[in-house]
Amino acid sequence: MDGTFDLAIIGGGIIGLATALEVTQRYPRLRLVVLEKEEQLAAHQTGHNSGVIHSGIYYKPGSLKAQTCVTGARALVTFCDQHGIPYERCGKVVVATTAEELPRLEELHRRGTANGVVGMEMIGPERLRELEPHATGIKALHVPSTGIIDFPRVARTYAKLVRERGGEIRLRHHVQRIVRTHEGLMVETSQGTVATRHLVNCGGLLCDRVARMTGAAPDMQIVPFRGEYYTMAPHRRGLVKNLIYPVPDPTLPFLGVHFTRTIDGLVEAGPNAVLAFAREGYKKSDFVPRDLRETLTFPGFWKMARRYWYTGMGEVVRSFSKAAFVKALQRLLPELTADDLQPGGSGVRAQAIASNGALVDDFVFSVTGKALHVLNAPSPGATASLAIGQMIVTKAGEAFGLSAK
Repeated sequence: MDGTFDLAIIGGGIIGLATALEVTQRYPRLRLVVLEKEEQLAAHQTGHNSGVIHSGIYYKPGSLKAQTCVTGARALVTFCDQHGIPYERCGKVVVATTAEELPRLEELHRRGTANGVVGMEMIGPERLRELEPHATGIKALHVPSTGIIDFPRVARTYAKLVRERGGEIRLRHHVQRIVRTHEGLMVETSQGTVATRHLVNCGGLLCDRVARMTGAAPDMQIVPFRGEYYTMAPHRRGLVKNLIYPVPDPTLPFLGVHFTRTIDGLVEAGPNAVLAFAREGYKKSDFVPRDLRETLTFPGFWKMARRYWYTGMGEVVRSFSKAAFVKALQRLLPELTADDLQPGGSGVRAQAIASNGALVDDFVFSVTGKALHVLNAPSPGATASLAIGQMIVTKAGEAFGLSAK
């Protein structure tokens, strides 16, 4: 296969680019190409998230998320120091507003300790008022290692280094079909066919479709959930000093509506989590028949929906009722009024759901023949991107017999 790449990475989000960066470091002689369907990099989950450097308190000890979050955050900060990317370790508080939430708050402290998160402190109402004068709660977990950053800028810097080290990045290459051959794979795109010996699928919102193009049969499907934000009016941003979170429901992978200061000076409130009718459905009106049909004909979706229908209805109500959204936020910030909030942006989370209806909570990697698939890499994927990239390249090296020579 003359002109064949040694490795093609599908997906130009932060995980795909971090993987490409690690390939150029570990296997500098490999011919590498990154295929991205959009006109720019980091256009979807990377470019629509809250910009938080997560600390590692939420994840079950021993999970892949737990293994990569703390080390990944540390590597990310070092990378930003080296390349002049601004960030801020501003810290956050996770606030319990009822006695029923206290055991879950203690569990977060236990998990954070087990995962190696440093500097955490259980605090009472007085200390909470010192950190966040307008927040109200009976107890809180202060996590000073949490930070804020511009993840699209991080991703662009990864891409710049990949190109400088000889890797190719091809935009507007929408993968349409993948054909297996004796020598490798032929990736048919909207801009022509790319031949590669091996493939890494970092397709994010479309990762399960890409996997099935290679002949894989993952026991899960991506179901898109849109998270909608409000932004604080400029004259009311003083209500929030840094980051204020509720105690999350441990049965769900979502963190609940919260307040986040961004690196560019905004204060965001949200997100909720509602079913999107398109995999890239950032607006309520976005609708792609194929995407919705795949969701509604997937048995795992209905099993999940029966389990969480009540919670889901609450999310839908908050999506269409600003008053309901504000009421949820007022549990943390009682002074907040509807006039303090302006419509903000949104993001779509690629939530993997198993065929039995379980919400897949950890990262998932799978190898089929000459392709490695990243089938679930939601939050803290951006925070942990460098550590995840290292993990992917290690798995690819073992599965494909890659050589640094």
